[in-house]
Amino acid sequence: MTVPRASTPPGPTPGAPRRPRPSPGRFALGLLILVPPLLLALFGPLFAGDPGERSVSFTAGDGHWLGTDFVGRDVWRQVLLGGHSVVLVALSATLLSYVVALPIGLTAALTRRGWLEEVLMRPLDVLLAVPSLLLVLLVAAVYSPGTLGLVLLVALVNIPDAARMVRASAAEAASRPAVEALRMQGESWWRIAVGYVGRATRRTLVADAGVRLTGVLYLVATAAFLGVGVAPDAADWAVMVDRNRTGLFLQPWAVVVPALLIVGLSMGTNLLFDAALAPRADRRVRPRPPARRRPVRPRAGAPDAGHPVPAQRSTRPAQGEEKRR
Repeated sequence: MTVPRASTPPGPTPGAPRRPRPSPGRFALGLLILVPPLLLALFGPLFAGDPGERSVSFTAGDGHWLGTDFVGRDVWRQVLLGGHSVVLVALSATLLSYVVALPIGLTAALTRRGWLEEVLMRPLDVLLAVPSLLLVLLVAAVYSPGTLGLVLLVALVNIPDAARMVRASAAEAASRPAVEALRMQGESWWRIAVGYVGRATRRTLVADAGVRLTGVLYLVATAAFLGVGVAPDAADWAVMVDRNRTGLFLQPWAVVVPALLIVGLSMGTNLLFDAALAPRADRRVRPRPPARRRPVRPRAGAPDAGHPVPAQRSTRPAQGEEKRR
């Protein structure tokens, strides 16, 4: 008696590659790195208190948690005051660059006039050929910009790259048949650009915004380190690194703490943006579980598969016997 084998439901191939599931640890790590410097930058000036009397340069103790800086000021108070300008300038410059780059990139991607695209994009290519820091230093050599001037300068050097990113990501969405259908229906440019193309490119632009914010933070810190846009004795993290580096081996906290806070801002921003974008992308490619097959029940009166019915002998006489009769 032969017993038929049960059919196994189809499953994933044993050697097939799988994407790792999004882990909440990446999000927690990004928050852990980003929150301390961000809180110090936003709310530190509220708890800075009075400056007090100055002490000896590059000394530790004597009521100073992190020692004193190159002119005898309390390092902890300078840390509380120094992040406000860095964060505000970086966020304002990044936001301003996208405010200008988004309409330029969307218009260049959706227009059918080649000359308009050339007029919008070619001047930006000229600015893109000049290194960002060199352009900031060239402008700062002509006149000394303040905080507002530094925001405008940093936004200006980031507009060409951001506009090209917007145009490249929007051009693929603008070539889809859905955009042609919206045009044939008479939809407005705003509805097509923002309602469809903008929504199709938002994930790419959010990822680019995280990377760009990190670059802007480094550019603002470098400009402040070189004395562009801030006073030589201003309470700024980058200025603290520059002015106190001469006493690095005497009093390292005046250099190490602000440098670590700048690195934490940039690294935490990148990790947080990556963790926010990863779950949805992994969820899309997750394979569905295979459907289970329902067992087929035999009908009433049907023979069992394991017990075949024996063949019955026919009662009709053979052809030769009929002729003999």
